[in-house]
Amino acid sequence: MTCPTCGHLCRKFGKDRHGSQRYQCLPCQRILTEPHNGHFAGMYTSPEEAASVLRLMIEGLSVRSIERLTGMHRDTILRVLMRAEEHCETFLRTKIHAVQVNDVQCDEMWGFVGCKEKNNIEERAQRGDAYCFVAIERSTKLILAWHLGRRSADDTVLFTEKLDQATAGHFQITTDGFAAYPEAIHYSLGTRVDFAQLVKVYAAPRDRDERYSPASVVNAVPMPRWGAPDPQLICTSHVERQNLSMRMQLRRLTRLTNAFSKKWDNLKSALAVYFGYYNFCRVHQTLRVTPAIEAGLTDHVWAMQELLTEMP
Repeated sequence: MTCPTCGHLCRKFGKDRHGSQRYQCLPCQRILTEPHNGHFAGMYTSPEEAASVLRLMIEGLSVRSIERLTGMHRDTILRVLMRAEEHCETFLRTKIHAVQVNDVQCDEMWGFVGCKEKNNIEERAQRGDAYCFVAIERSTKLILAWHLGRRSADDTVLFTEKLDQATAGHFQITTDGFAAYPEAIHYSLGTRVDFAQLVKVYAAPRDRDERYSPASVVNAVPMPRWGAPDPQLICTSHVERQNLSMRMQLRRLTRLTNAFSKKWDNLKSALAVYFGYYNFCRVHQTLRVTPAIEAGLTDHVWAMQELLTEMP
């Protein structure tokens, strides 16, 4: 082994507790370990163990539940999650690029990190409300783009920029009534989309329902913005159903529990792995194939281990 610092040839220096060969560079006294071939992302964990842990997490188990079931330490589980996020985010950005689409629906789903925004007294940047922006193709159910951030104009632009990179051609896009969408979509997608918003009208909350129950929707008003959107396709039901799937499968998004994310990076990692699994590994009940197969991005259902090892 050659030392990456000074370039000198290293000598063997025994083995570590896992049996891996160690080396020592005499000029700089640096101690190195041989590459962990056959392990997941340079860790001592095997790809099979990593895939099993992530499948349990995607099926709604918390980190400590997985620790009790598998015997793997919770810090190792979180390291596996972080390494998987690095791969999945790059892979999705490379694989889902310039996809031909017809009808796209966008929505943002509320969550929080550490505490809710009203309790974020110190106004720390990565604590408080965390909104996940999601764009889904109506017919293929493919998640085209996602972004974790605040419900602000700046984060909306970042989301629509990702959507611009993921799509190609002219298509219709429908969002909810969030005021930042028109300017962001006009900036990122311009006139290559037929844009409409579905504005929901809510009733006044009933007694003692303000805390846990959302107000009832009494009307939904379609609002064409520009282009020629088809009135029959102005809908956000599919992306809202996707939001339910996320809440059911990601423990960090379950309401009224203490399973919420304590760190922003952990929530982002869980979302990246979920979207990779959803697009390529999970067979959609209505399609009977994965969204990636329906969109023509692949020809088979991927296993979780294949998703973690496939190069972009």
